[in-house]
Amino acid sequence: MTRAFVFPGQGSQAVGMGKELAEAFPVAREVFQEVDDALSQKLSALMFEGPENELTLTENAQPALMAVSLAVTRVLEAEGGFTLTDKCDLVAGHSLGEYSALAAAGTFAIADAARLLKIRGQAMQAAVPVGVGAMAALLGLNYVDAVAVAEEAAQGDVCTAANDNADGQVVVSGHKAAVERAIEIAKVKGAKRAVLLPVSAPFHCPLMQPAADRMAEALASVLMTAPAKPVVANVIAEKTADPETIRKLLVEQVCGTVRWRESVLYMKEQGITNLVELGAGKVLSGMVRRIDRDLTGVAVNGPADIESFLGTL
Repeated sequence: MTRAFVFPGQGSQAVGMGKELAEAFPVAREVFQEVDDALSQKLSALMFEGPENELTLTENAQPALMAVSLAVTRVLEAEGGFTLTDKCDLVAGHSLGEYSALAAAGTFAIADAARLLKIRGQAMQAAVPVGVGAMAALLGLNYVDAVAVAEEAAQGDVCTAANDNADGQVVVSGHKAAVERAIEIAKVKGAKRAVLLPVSAPFHCPLMQPAADRMAEALASVLMTAPAKPVVANVIAEKTADPETIRKLLVEQVCGTVRWRESVLYMKEQGITNLVELGAGKVLSGMVRRIDRDLTGVAVNGPADIESFLGTL
């Protein structure tokens, strides 16, 4: 079995995440402490106890999700007596999860990943005034049809495909009026459902350019080494292990489409049969079979999952 480790994105956060890990494993507590220290913020307390409205703020959710993913990674390595990259051929992450994947593969230090994601969250939030932008999920339309809907809905505004998650699960992003037009057009074109998402900004569209500029600045000064295993990058849906290419793609990712469906199919072409999701929630592992029924997905996020997964190695 050839394996890829994949790392979740925003939306997988929940109050209480990482708490069991911290209680069970000293190495998990070390990761959470490292992130708290890097941010000069008691982020771990917010993760374990809430309040939810603070945890879901983009600038908190992004580093928090990375922290849980890296805690799971370090626990697996400590309990299994191996380096994570010895047990996989590729790594990938959904949006902010790409930073988690890169930290797990040794490109970034955990503290640097935490600081970058804090900046990324703040910059994405600040790029567009609240209420100007929106995102909507178009369910039951394929990617090509969803792109056509977005183009028709734009009418001089911004409206683009932000996330190609799985067959029949595409998210569009842009100006609120255009996204609302896209919902109505999608229904006419046969979408099973088309709904606004409860997000605070229109991610992964050209309106995020100020955030992309801020990330170019932040990434320029961070030490990056080649990942121990190649990362499948969101914006190209192909693998790379070159630090300068990765730096450039992380900037492009802020405004670019998250090509997750294509990334998973690319991993299959590379011989991957099993995707193991490390971190909070089960979103990515849940989508695996919707993308390709030949692939298997498993989520590893708590002590019981870790024990069970180590038993399969």
